[in-house]
Amino acid sequence: QHDSCSSTAGADGQLQNWKLKAEQAKKLEFIRTAEKLKTQLANAEKDTNGRLYNRKSDLRVEYSILEELEHSKTISRKTEKDKVLQQLSKIQSNVRRLQQQLKDVKPTPEFVDKLKETMEEIESAINAFKEEQRQIYEQLLKEEKAAMSELSALERKVELWVLGSSTAEKVLKLPSVNKTLEKHLPEEVVEFERFLQQTGGRQGGWDDHDHHTFLKVWTKHKGRLSYMDEALEYLSGRTKEDIEQHDKWYQEFLILHEGKKKAIKKWKEKQQQEKERNLKEKEKLEKMFKEEWLQHEEAHKRKAEEERQRQRAAIEAWKKQKALTLAMEQVSQLKLEEKAKKQQKEHQRHCHTKLLLEKYSLQKKEKEKLEKLEKPKREEAEKEEMKRIAAEEITKFQE
Repeated sequence: QHDSCSSTAGADGQLQNWKLKAEQAKKLEFIRTAEKLKTQLANAEKDTNGRLYNRKSDLRVEYSILEELEHSKTISRKTEKDKVLQQLSKIQSNVRRLQQQLKDVKPTPEFVDKLKETMEEIESAINAFKEEQRQIYEQLLKEEKAAMSELSALERKVELWVLGSSTAEKVLKLPSVNKTLEKHLPEEVVEFERFLQQTGGRQGGWDDHDHHTFLKVWTKHKGRLSYMDEALEYLSGRTKEDIEQHDKWYQEFLILHEGKKKAIKKWKEKQQQEKERNLKEKEKLEKMFKEEWLQHEEAHKRKAEEERQRQRAAIEAWKKQKALTLAMEQVSQLKLEEKAKKQQKEHQRHCHTKLLLEKYSLQKKEKEKLEKLEKPKREEAEKEEMKRIAAEEITKFQE
């Protein structure tokens, strides 16, 4: 029993050692694979940068065109942004000027005409800005639709190439990336397509049988160098140099293809973000225009109400003035009538006095006439009386 336990413990120890060695081997294999991929990536980056920044390379010319295009687009976007901000600033300035004018309302025709002119100017500027932005947005949508259509067509062709059908390869020739498409595609996509053009397509210039056999063996060994012997066995018509060259091509193909997928994904995300940003900007502008328009409408309503109040006040003032004028006219009329009555009474009194004077004068004249007629008689009577008195006095004196 003790021997059996010892043998079991020894077997367990050997199993543990075997597992440790297997794990160490896996770690070493993983490290070697990582180092190999790192070296391949560095070589690919070096080769790519060499192609892009080499003045004698055709890719450098194309890359320079893309750089210039990106620079011009950046300047164009900045110019467009400055133009939009300038237009919005002008509209905002006009709205503020209108608000200042509404704070000091003057009930004069000149002020109303000036206010109307300012409001029409603001409305015209807002409508012109909205129309311009609408046209720009529609143009961007058309360009986006065209780019997406071209990209979808290219993706469909790429999917057909992935199938690796010899019939499809005979029917579909390798597409050339035209200048128009280059302007709308990411750099990685253009680079991948040029790589295919320059290296014989998606099979690196090999036929279907050899390429698929290579892929089968390469995938089986997960790209390790141990696949070479088996590949030479199955690819009897290929030399070791051919297989190594194809291996190098395939690794570069995988790197560029992965870069293309990431670039397309990133490009789509960027397009979506740009679309969402444009939509938010449009909503923001529409909201701002709506708020300004509501303020404009509110100011217009307030102005109309103030105008109605001013008109009502003017009508009330006119009514009061008219009533006052009528009252003053009535007072004047009463004064005139009173004056006329007074003048009439004065005239009547004057006439009465005149009649009295005339009557008195007539009576006086008649009296004077009577006195004039009676004077001789009176004088005669007085003489007779004097004679009588004198006779009586003489008689008395004689006695």
